[in-house]
Amino acid sequence: MAKVLRCRDVGFDCEAVVQADSQDEVLAQVAAHAREVHGVEEVPEEVVERAIRAIRDDSQG
Repeated sequence: MAKVLRCRDVGFDCEAVVQADSQDEVLAQVAAHAREVHGVEEVPEEVVERAIRAIRDDSQG
């Protein structure tokens, strides 16, 4: 089952949704999104932990 994370669920005012086959892939895509869209060069550990807690199984995928 695919994994999904909404940027808004991590605390950003952003409508982006990341989907991938695994938690690790979601986190890699989230890090890239944070750099490209939010200008975050290094994602703080607190944000990583919040992201991990916010990842859900995608019931649509």
